[in-house]
Amino acid sequence: MMFRNTLRRGLTFTLLGLVLATPLTQAADPVSLTLYNGQHKEVGDAIAKAFEAKTGIHVNVRKGSSNQLASQIMEEGDRSPADVIYTEESPPLNKLGEQGFLAKTDDATLAVLPKDYVAGNGTWIGITARVRVVAFNPKLIEEKDLPKSVMEFSNPKWQGKVGFVPTSGAFQEQAVAIIKVHGMDAAEEWLTGLRAFGKTYSNNMVALKAVENGEVATVLVNNYYWFALQREKGQLDSKLHYFTGGDVGGLITVSSAAVLKSSKHAKEAQAFLAYMASEEGQRVITQTTAEYPLHKGMESDRGLKPFSELQAPNVTPADLGNAEQALDLERDVGLN
Repeated sequence: MMFRNTLRRGLTFTLLGLVLATPLTQAADPVSLTLYNGQHKEVGDAIAKAFEAKTGIHVNVRKGSSNQLASQIMEEGDRSPADVIYTEESPPLNKLGEQGFLAKTDDATLAVLPKDYVAGNGTWIGITARVRVVAFNPKLIEEKDLPKSVMEFSNPKWQGKVGFVPTSGAFQEQAVAIIKVHGMDAAEEWLTGLRAFGKTYSNNMVALKAVENGEVATVLVNNYYWFALQREKGQLDSKLHYFTGGDVGGLITVSSAAVLKSSKHAKEAQAFLAYMASEEGQRVITQTTAEYPLHKGMESDRGLKPFSELQAPNVTPADLGNAEQALDLERDVGLN
């Protein structure tokens, strides 16, 4: 079967093509895959449904938090029913990769993604990207009065004016980035200041709605939550502020996926990963969530700030490791 014209890099999807070329009716036992989905439910369901429509291969989706699913895989070992794990952030996959649970991604799939957004050893890939931002309410604060660096939010003058979600994986990744860029002492001071002067929220959408409703002037979130709320409500009162100059406040993070070394259907699992990285698969995902496609040459059509204009710090998802330093530091300062 020939690929659709939208899949320009035909060589990249040789494996996917081989899967498509074999009708399921020829197989004695039709293959199905199990996806452990730590991403948002609607995102995992959308890509699983699209892959099944294209290939005929059913994907059973099991939803959980990224860290929970990674821990489950470590407990299950070779007995795990999972073929692919899809996480909201990269640290859980860094941890699984370090402990030898992940298979190397096919080179053809790796080739269509920027090298800064895949594991150094190729065991996981970034699927889509998001950027850390400040959502602010102009009725409470003008953009010109926002700090030049996210580090300034630990200052007492922000008492009661900044919200954050300490349990968020992206917040923890930001803390790791601060450790990488500014050192452990600066990260501890930042977290201590936020604990003392900021407002904590249970999840990112709750935090964003607090800004929208005028309960707090600013919150630290990922950009896509704002676009999700805009899609739900239409015109919003809140706005987004992007940090510049490589400030850690503008950290780019990724949702990620990997094939398990224990998968009993490695060829089909690799085909699923190839589809997620393809232009068609990326469009399915980015129409479900306002994240940036990572397939080389693709741009968002969701009205996001152009990816090329983001001025992120020089910290890649692979640099973030398993985020245990941040978790330990949060515990030390009493944030979890």
